[in-house]
Amino acid sequence: MSLTMSQLTVPVFVRGLKILSTLLTKGEEHAAQNGILPEVLLGARLADDMLPLSAQVQRASDTSKFAAQRIGGGSAPSFADDEATFQQLQERIAKTIAYLESVDAAQLDAGAAREVKLGWMPEGTVFTGESYLLTFALPNFYFHVVTAYDILRHKGVDIGKRDYLGPFGPR
Repeated sequence: MSLTMSQLTVPVFVRGLKILSTLLTKGEEHAAQNGILPEVLLGARLADDMLPLSAQVQRASDTSKFAAQRIGGGSAPSFADDEATFQQLQERIAKTIAYLESVDAAQLDAGAAREVKLGWMPEGTVFTGESYLLTFALPNFYFHVVTAYDILRHKGVDIGKRDYLGPFGPR
């Protein structure tokens, strides 16, 4: 059985965003229980040249919504990247999930061969919808989700691999 673009995008991104939401909830609880200012945790980085936790969430949101837009056509919502609280990041995740769930599966499936160009990539870099998803969008999405996990874990939040993997679905 072949997998479709709609099977490889929306459910995968939604699941990852829900896991990210759960990780943020645990981070917020950790901050409250340990007297850590939320903005300190949201501004935490793994290295000086890396983006902070809040930006990791923003990039995971952007990667998923723009992947659906680039593959399926249409337009994704624009967010200002100004979230400064856990609640605002949770709202962004919820809005991203709502958008992803509104994307038409047939449009995504029709986008497997669609040409995808990213303005900031080297001149001449062209993907098909499928190659963009599999070689750029999904790896980039998971990079930002795992980096958010790593920041929280590094800052003492009681999370482990099962929290990152999330609930397991039916076979």
